[in-house]
Amino acid sequence: MSKSEKPAGARPENPADDEREPVGYVLDGDVAIVTLQRSQKRNAISDRMVEALAVTVQRADGEAKAAVIRGAGDHFCAGLDLAEHVDKTPIEGVRGSRRWHAIFDMIEHGSIPWISALHGAVIGGGLELAASTHIRVADRGAFFALPEGQRGIFVGGGGSVRIARLMGVARMTDLMLTGRVASADEAASWNLAQYVVDEGAALAKACELARKAAGNAELSNYAVINALPRIQDMSRADGLFVESFISSFTAASPEAEARLRAFLEKRAVRLDVPRGGDK
Repeated sequence: MSKSEKPAGARPENPADDEREPVGYVLDGDVAIVTLQRSQKRNAISDRMVEALAVTVQRADGEAKAAVIRGAGDHFCAGLDLAEHVDKTPIEGVRGSRRWHAIFDMIEHGSIPWISALHGAVIGGGLELAASTHIRVADRGAFFALPEGQRGIFVGGGGSVRIARLMGVARMTDLMLTGRVASADEAASWNLAQYVVDEGAALAKACELARKAAGNAELSNYAVINALPRIQDMSRADGLFVESFISSFTAASPEAEARLRAFLEKRAVRLDVPRGGDK
């Protein structure tokens, strides 16, 4: 992997990095690889990490065509750093929540696709972060939970919208009320993950998918990640109406014309038809 640049605290797996840069960044060709690197605290999201993530997401949006987000050490992310949260006033909590919303919106509604590589704990705010990405790859050791009910708090990073939309309100209510922990296979069946791979293989799979997405027409990627979710919020008639305009607009771009001509002339890459057994 060619590494164009690393921030201070270059080795994500080093616990000393928890006192340096909370978020690492590597540009590998057209793919940005973003690493949560507070491994001593299971990559719990602190205020400092949120702000570092904002800078990193903006950077990836400006110079990459797709991005992968992962966690250093044994876990993706164990959620909110409760040590910081416990001393906040209600208004500080509201401001913090709204800041999470703004930054996670930058991921969900930016200009490039984001793929999350999930392993170990994907809990609370970590699951909220993963839900803001467009494709989620979980290894078989990943586990998912929303223990806010047991902690006496409520989701604040967009989970009531994003996670509920993915898995349904009934499933989410179950996790929050009972502390239930879901396996990777359960998460996939609930739409929290689109791929389940062997332990240790999530990052490689996420990078593979990111490279595929990076090879798409940029306008098509933008339409998929921005128009598609908005159409789901529209009435059937309005959604079909908007779809017609988005379809016509993307097809008229010079890149689309070149790709369609390549397909008609049988120069385009063929579909990778599965041979069975892959999820």
